[in-house]
Amino acid sequence: MSSKNRITELFQIKYPIVQGGMVWCSGWKLASAVSNHGGLGLLGTGSMHPETLLEHIQKTKAATDKPYGVNVPLFYPEIEKVMEIIEQEKVPIVFTSAGSPKAWTSWLHQRGIMVVHVVASAFFAKKCADAGVDAIVAEGFEAGGHNGRDETTTLTLIPSVRKATDMPLMAAGGIGTGQGMMAAMALGADGVQIGSRFAISQESSAHENFKKLVAELGEGGTKLALKKLAPVRLIKNEFFNQVNEAELRGASEEELRELLGRGRSKKGIFEGNLDEGELEIGQIASIIDDIPTVEEIMKKLVDEYRQTRRLIVEDSGFAF
Repeated sequence: MSSKNRITELFQIKYPIVQGGMVWCSGWKLASAVSNHGGLGLLGTGSMHPETLLEHIQKTKAATDKPYGVNVPLFYPEIEKVMEIIEQEKVPIVFTSAGSPKAWTSWLHQRGIMVVHVVASAFFAKKCADAGVDAIVAEGFEAGGHNGRDETTTLTLIPSVRKATDMPLMAAGGIGTGQGMMAAMALGADGVQIGSRFAISQESSAHENFKKLVAELGEGGTKLALKKLAPVRLIKNEFFNQVNEAELRGASEEELRELLGRGRSKKGIFEGNLDEGELEIGQIASIIDDIPTVEEIMKKLVDEYRQTRRLIVEDSGFAF
């Protein structure tokens, strides 16, 4: 892997690998470990109260002297308090998602904070360019958690976004191996954002029950659900079956919201209730079969990338 490209230079990191800011998984232990091993670690604000975020930022800064960032879903109910903490703690990089890139980009830039926005279409990638963000994450249909309504796969999305803009671009969704990194970068990405593989690591704050379930999950174990609300990829469990039944009979948005209730993802991912919890994970879970350290994950990603590049570029002997 080249020691320099647009993502490594932008974030001042060793490898063009960003760890997704996932709810109930991306605490200070995970973020600081990824940053310490050459990537960019992100704290997942979506599952933190403002005072909890403050604690995790301060612990991250104590655990690493490398760049790190915070992921902020723009629908967060106390977003003003979150942004005040980000300014107060001098967080260097903010990833925004689930809203307009114009909402906070200028405010953050005025305070010297880099802004990256997550999109699921080339149309919104152009909106990001107009808003002046510093980089884009294009997240395909394979991703875990909340997902794009168009259900565009990463294989299709990345070249489409690259055609629409020349901004620094990271691919996300279905990427958890060095081979996947190579594929994404061949399609036009400058780097990758990886969620599920880091969610199932020793440093992840997810419950051990959740990690073990994912490590045993087979092909087809996840499916997109709750499309009338906000599409989210879930493991098929008892809660998913209830949602699926309701959607098949045409349940209203109100009924689905009542079924979802509050704290479902916390119950499943953080507390380990595998029946009643909302278990968010990406399709790449089907090839995750262990719970390694971040150091081991990073080493494997880089080694696989280098081996794949060598195989394709140097050793295949294939020529047109």
